[in-house]
Amino acid sequence: MCRRIFIGILIILVLVVAAVAGSYYYYNQLLEPVAPEASGEYTIVDIPPGANTEIIAATLYEEGLIQNELAFRVYVYRHDLAQGFIAGKYQLSPAMSAEQIVEKIQAGDVYAETLWFTIPEGYTVEEAAGRLEEKGLTGKEQFLEIAATPPAEMKEEFPFLQEIEDPEVEYLLEGYLFPDTYEVYSDAGASDISKIMLRRMDQVINEEYRDRMSEMDLSLHEILTIASLIEREARVDHERSLISGVIYNRLEAGQLLQIDATIQYILGETKEFLTYDDLEVESPYNTYQNEGLPPGPIAAPGEAAIRAALYPEDTEYYFYNYKYDDTGEHYFSRTYEEHMENVRRAEENLD
Repeated sequence: MCRRIFIGILIILVLVVAAVAGSYYYYNQLLEPVAPEASGEYTIVDIPPGANTEIIAATLYEEGLIQNELAFRVYVYRHDLAQGFIAGKYQLSPAMSAEQIVEKIQAGDVYAETLWFTIPEGYTVEEAAGRLEEKGLTGKEQFLEIAATPPAEMKEEFPFLQEIEDPEVEYLLEGYLFPDTYEVYSDAGASDISKIMLRRMDQVINEEYRDRMSEMDLSLHEILTIASLIEREARVDHERSLISGVIYNRLEAGQLLQIDATIQYILGETKEFLTYDDLEVESPYNTYQNEGLPPGPIAAPGEAAIRAALYPEDTEYYFYNYKYDDTGEHYFSRTYEEHMENVRRAEENLD
């Protein structure tokens, strides 16, 4: 009789343990992702201030982000997490487990809408400002105001801006806002965007480039100015360093640079053919009238143009002119006579 009672009790214990184990297994399964394969799918969930665990669980269940409300609530209470939820909007996925969702909401990893924008190489700050305004990120005038006169705290964060001493520079940030594709918060202002682009430039100008500038005895401002000329003049990549070599040759010889892109910068438009009146426009940026480099960059140079400015090709050329064919290339000349012959050849191509 005792043996039967013992066996009965043992059977009951086994069944209880099995039931508990099964329940625990089932409970853990309910905490797993609703759809593990949906890793690229997201839902924005708003957790209001003061929401308790019951409300949060119901919201997550309605959005298809958890398998079971009760299991979620049990998990929160078991780990004493009920007081740690932070209100806000969260980007959650049905591929996330209940544990991952709780961690995200407890960390306050709220969702902020972002926007992408691209500033192409060779853009001026005015063109960049126009594009940012089109994207609805910042007003054009606000951006240009900062580009012309960066606030003191921006100059402190980026000391290289303090090296710009020429009072004739119209926009201090011209040439310093690195052209690239960026992701920013939708509420980012002109100052925020400027800083992001300045940080990118600071990254591009690495130790190698700084050592090279010291070796050449040129400042960052001078290098970016030369790079901007190369960026606006070169139409094919393989000519960048060659055009750079021509610029340095003319500077060393004391010749006027006579770069059309500087006139276009003054005029605020890219004219295919400049007139003699255009070449006589009064401006410190007019390289047909003023010796040496213009006061500052005329556009945003990309890294290829910056590298070309730092590593010009060793050449005997002092002139170049556009071929006006389908290559995008230039004719390069050693003498003025050769240059005039190449101008004639370009006119024939144009005809």
